[in-house]
Amino acid sequence: MATCYRHPDRETGVSCSSCGRPICPDCMTATPVGMRCPECARERTPVRTAASIVTEPTATYVLIAINALVFVGSLAGGGAVAERGGGSVIENGALFGPAIADGEYWRLITSGFLHAGLIHIAFNMYLLYILGTMLEPAIGRGRFLALYFTSLLGGSLGALLINPDSLTVGASGAVFGLMGGAVVIMRARGFDPMASGIPALIGLNLLITFVFPGISIGGHIGGLAAGVVAAYVLVVAGDRVANRALPVVACAGMAAALAVAAVMVA
Repeated sequence: MATCYRHPDRETGVSCSSCGRPICPDCMTATPVGMRCPECARERTPVRTAASIVTEPTATYVLIAINALVFVGSLAGGGAVAERGGGSVIENGALFGPAIADGEYWRLITSGFLHAGLIHIAFNMYLLYILGTMLEPAIGRGRFLALYFTSLLGGSLGALLINPDSLTVGASGAVFGLMGGAVVIMRARGFDPMASGIPALIGLNLLITFVFPGISIGGHIGGLAAGVVAAYVLVVAGDRVANRALPVVACAGMAAALAVAAVMVA
């Protein structure tokens, strides 16, 4: 692997989009046309430095709050706290193929904000917090939300493909997408994903998915696959184009296509 031209002891897979010299994370400057080395960044105006794109993970906090409020609402509607339980909120918002086929399209989204018990929501929200506070400041709020909802819809499609006649709930499809997206983004930015532990986390969660009953295999695999593709569109390809809105628009089109496909297979 190449080493940074300013720090020869640091390996990197990222090169300056202008001169082509390999650069490590400390030497990267994000611009509308990709990462640039310090010299090339100074020659052009204006550029977005790392400090200018770091934001508070507000969207992550809002998503967690919405999930928590919906969980409280599901309890008020008759859902269970410590085990899988129904209730009117889950019955009317969970992913369910026959209901979607009858026109209840909102279930493709609302199912991702419903959870079957306290352990279910606690585990998903913990992972969302860890991944969101890492990814949102790194790629920006708009791209983070595009990644999240595309992964959620990919999970909905996957669940409907495998088991359309079961009630399916949970944010785990979106969370799997964030995990897959994080690996893609770290590789694109010159970081070693293995050092973060996320590939191991994906492997562990996939093992749990296939070993334990009652877990949506299609939802997890669909969310993971959608997150990987969405991250490539948003970041790997997105860092190479001047129009910052174009990757988000492309990802929104992908999300719409996933929603249409989910309706068709329901």
